[in-house]
Amino acid sequence: MPFNNKKILVLGAGISGISVAQVLQKNGAQVTLSDAKPAHLCKSKDVSLLEQYGIELALGRQDEELLEKVDYVVVSPGISIDIPLLKVAQKRGILVISEIEVAYRLCPAPILAITGTNGKTTTTTLLGEMIKTMNQDVVVGGNIGLALSREVADVSENGLVVAELSSFQLEGIIDFKPHIAAILNITPDHLDRHHTIENYIAMKERIFTNQKEGDYIVLNYDDSTLRNMESKVLSQVFFFSSERELFSGIFIKDGIITIKWAQKIIPVCPITHIQLPGRHNIENVLAACAIAYLAGVKIHDMVQTIQEFIGVEHRIEKVAVINEVVYYNDSKATNPESSIKALEAFDKSIILIAGGRDKNTDLTAFMQLTKEKVNHLILIGEAKERFRMAAEAVHVKNIYDAADFSHAVSLAHKLAQRQEVVLLSPACASYDMFKSYEERGKIFKALVAEL
Repeated sequence: MPFNNKKILVLGAGISGISVAQVLQKNGAQVTLSDAKPAHLCKSKDVSLLEQYGIELALGRQDEELLEKVDYVVVSPGISIDIPLLKVAQKRGILVISEIEVAYRLCPAPILAITGTNGKTTTTTLLGEMIKTMNQDVVVGGNIGLALSREVADVSENGLVVAELSSFQLEGIIDFKPHIAAILNITPDHLDRHHTIENYIAMKERIFTNQKEGDYIVLNYDDSTLRNMESKVLSQVFFFSSERELFSGIFIKDGIITIKWAQKIIPVCPITHIQLPGRHNIENVLAACAIAYLAGVKIHDMVQTIQEFIGVEHRIEKVAVINEVVYYNDSKATNPESSIKALEAFDKSIILIAGGRDKNTDLTAFMQLTKEKVNHLILIGEAKERFRMAAEAVHVKNIYDAADFSHAVSLAHKLAQRQEVVLLSPACASYDMFKSYEERGKIFKALVAEL
C-alpha cells in the first residue's frame, strides 16, 4: 500500500479532510488531522470520533511543529496551497498533495474526470447514469457527494470512477491521470484564490497534464480558451460543439446530436429529448455523451438516460408552482456566468434573488442580461452593495435590498404576478449566510413550501 507506515498530516477538518484521514489510517498511515479552527468550531460531528480510530487531532493550531518527521501533507480543497505552512513543508522537501491525489493512488479503476467553471455537477451526474448502464461497479464522486478517496475504497479494477473536480482539487495533484478527462468551459471564477485568470486556467489544465497518447481529453470547441489547449495535450482530443458541425467530435446537425469519430457518423437523438432547460444543458449533454461514447456506452443506453434525466438538486431545480408562478432553485450558481446561463434558460418576466459572499468577479454581462430579462431584482448578503451599484450602472429597474433570506423569498412572493418566474440564482458563494450552497438551496425550498 502506498501510504503504509507513512506519517501524514491532513489539513482541514471538513468532509474531505475527515474522510481522507480515515482512509489513510485504514491504509496503515500514522495520521494527524489539523485545522486552524478549534474543536468547538469544527462543524462535523465526526471530528471527535477520529481519535477512537488512532488519528491524532491538532485543532486550533497549524504551526511548523506539525511537520516534524512528516512524509506527506494532504490538503483539503478549501485550503490554498499557498498558505505559509505549506510553503515551509515544500521547502523541507515534504510532498504536498490533494485528497484527489490520494484517491488516485489508491484507486485500481480507470477515472473519468470532469472540470470546468460551470456545468460540472450536471454533466458528472448524467455521465454517471450513462456509465451505470454498462458497468454496475461505478463510483461517482469528487466535488459532489463524499470525498473521492472514500468513494474509491470499494471499487474494483474492473470498475469505473466518474469524478467532478474543482480547480481547488486540481491544485495539489502530482501523478493524477484520468483515462478520459473533460473541461466544459472557462470563465473567471475563484480569483480570490487563484488571483489571475491565467492561474485559474493553469489549474484547470492540470486535469490533462499527465495524460498519454492512449488517453482522451474532451474540450468545448466553442470556448476559444479550450480550443487553443489542443496544442498542449498529448492525449487524443475529442471536441464538442453546440454551435457548429465539426470535422471530428460531437455536435448538433439538423437538430440531432451527432458523433463523428474514427470515420464513423453516428446519430444519437434529437435535442428535443433533453429534459433540462437552457442552451448550457445541451452543452452538458454533449460532453457527457462524448465521454460515455469513448468509455464504451451503447448509443441506445445514452439516449434512454438522456430522456429520463431531469437534472440535479440546486441547479435550475423546479421547486413549486404557486398561483401560476414557478419557483426555481439555482443555488449552485455561485458565479455570474452560471447565473447568466440560468437567466438565458427562461423568457422574460423573472424575479431574481441574487447576492451572497462576493467573489469580486465582473458583473457587467450579468447585469446587462438582468436588465433585459428581470422584472424585479432582490439582493441579499455581503455582495448587496456592489451588486446594486453594478445594476444601477446599466439602469436595471426595480432593485430591492432584502433584510434576510426569508424576507427575500416573501418579497419575491409578494411581487410575483401570474406567469412570472421566481429564480434564486445568487451569482455568489453562500458562506456569508450559509454553510454551503446546498444549505442555501434547501432553506429556499423550505421557505417556498411555507408559502
